[in-house]
Amino acid sequence: MSEDTPLALDDAPKSALDRLADAVIAIAATALFGLVIVQGWQVFARYVINDSPSWTEPVTLLLLSVAMSLGAAAGVHTRRHFGFFLLQDYMRPALRKLVDLLIPLVIVAIGAVIAWWGAVLLIDGLHIKAAGASMPQSINYLPLSVGGALMVLFAVAQFVRVLRTAPAGEGH
Repeated sequence: MSEDTPLALDDAPKSALDRLADAVIAIAATALFGLVIVQGWQVFARYVINDSPSWTEPVTLLLLSVAMSLGAAAGVHTRRHFGFFLLQDYMRPALRKLVDLLIPLVIVAIGAVIAWWGAVLLIDGLHIKAAGASMPQSINYLPLSVGGALMVLFAVAQFVRVLRTAPAGEGH
């Protein structure tokens, strides 16, 4: 087995997670764009044609939940969410590695709780119709649950990556 083989194996999951994170960001950005369109229609309908649609509020809340949940998950993947960046700059390499291992574990715990309870709340309210729109009242918990699960996935990948790297100052 050559030295290039472990890198090739390590690059495949990383690039797959990068592509997943890119898709998650695209969905979150699309949700934000949709939010602007829906709210623009709400303002136009209310103040110009004096006929305010009832569906805009629940749709806006769903789009906001999608953007927030998926954006937070993408932030975990890019390491821009949940971190102690300034503090880590002043730590010794061994302590920094310990913190680098601890942070993903905390994110896994938080993401798992969000995913689990989001799913519980989603299922609990599927039979209740949302006011003003023909969708379940609990639909806003679906992106929360998906975002939590993605946070777990991205944090586990970070944990594995930290385990595989040597602390700063150590050579091979």
